[in-house]
Amino acid sequence: MQYPLIQIEIQHQQRLFIPDPEKVKFIYEQQLAKDPLTPFPFWAKIWASSTALSGFLKAHPNWVQGKSVLEIGAGIGLPSFTIAQLASNVLISDHAIEAVELMQKNIAYLNSNNIQAACLDWNHFPNQIKADTVLLSDINYAPEQFESLLHLLKKFIEEGSTIILATPQRIMGGPFIASLQTFIQETHICSVKENEQAIEISILLLRSK
Repeated sequence: MQYPLIQIEIQHQQRLFIPDPEKVKFIYEQQLAKDPLTPFPFWAKIWASSTALSGFLKAHPNWVQGKSVLEIGAGIGLPSFTIAQLASNVLISDHAIEAVELMQKNIAYLNSNNIQAACLDWNHFPNQIKADTVLLSDINYAPEQFESLLHLLKKFIEEGSTIILATPQRIMGGPFIASLQTFIQETHICSVKENEQAIEISILLLRSK
């Protein structure tokens, strides 16, 4: 792990390792100076949508209680770790190897026996993975990824999964949400404070009608 870690509290007496936010930017800028093509480590930050999704699930545990849960593009995996004690089993996934390594560190630290972490890319997602509830937060930010991501979400919906998607209200993400309009059964708006600003996050519940 190239980023120094700190601990945060996610539940009463339950803590999680995350990359130190102040160090991530500094280390990334050093790497960028050496190689201008260095990608930003989006996985290494707890985004507002992830915080909103975690809060929503704590307030509405029925969506994960006793269920098999899958989080796609999880990054640090805050929502999954927040509800892990409620779920029957949890699979946390991300395409970034470093993200998965951190998930595994937190799984070991929490001594959780119902959580697994996997390096998975939604462009090439294994067909055999099933889940009662699929979690995603802030994943509709790159239009070139929309087609494959929509295909994957529709597959899960057709298989009977409930999709819970948390998204900031970005203009570029609008077409992605519009493509899922047929499946949206509930919409909840949450406000999350980030850098002294309130960010509105939409929580969408998608199911087959």
